[in-house]
Amino acid sequence: MIGLLRLLVAAVLAAVLSQFPAFSDQYVQRLGGQIDALSRVAEEFDASATRAGLTRTEALADLSGSAFRDAHQQDMRHAFRRLDRARSDLQMLRLAGPLERMLLPHRLRDTETLRATWGDFSPALPLTRAGLVAAALGFLIGWLVMTLGGRLVRRDERLGWR
Repeated sequence: MIGLLRLLVAAVLAAVLSQFPAFSDQYVQRLGGQIDALSRVAEEFDASATRAGLTRTEALADLSGSAFRDAHQQDMRHAFRRLDRARSDLQMLRLAGPLERMLLPHRLRDTETLRATWGDFSPALPLTRAGLVAAALGFLIGWLVMTLGGRLVRRDERLGWR
């Protein structure tokens, strides 16, 4: 029974991890699109500030004094922070290959992009080398986790810790 459960968990983890390379490719493409859009917003804001004789920081400080202006200031600060974080993440994700990205899940942190990617993602057979290697890693991890878990349960039973 434990052997069947071990095989089942390993197979499920293999199937799940086999999808990560394709999913991360789609995420990287979408993140690039988000950066393009946010860059246009930042460039337009900076151009407006320059025409008014202000720096970005001065223009942001000038956006205060009413509920609307305060909210707009917060929105622009959020957009600038998101743009900086997305640029940094995209640089790291582009340098990494599909399998290396498995070690960078913290770089898939743009929730809007992640949600949109997940919403459009359709699992498929992993016909790329990266997908097959990810599936093999998933199977191995699942097998090892279940083997170690089974050993711990049997040890606890032997020692009467149950």
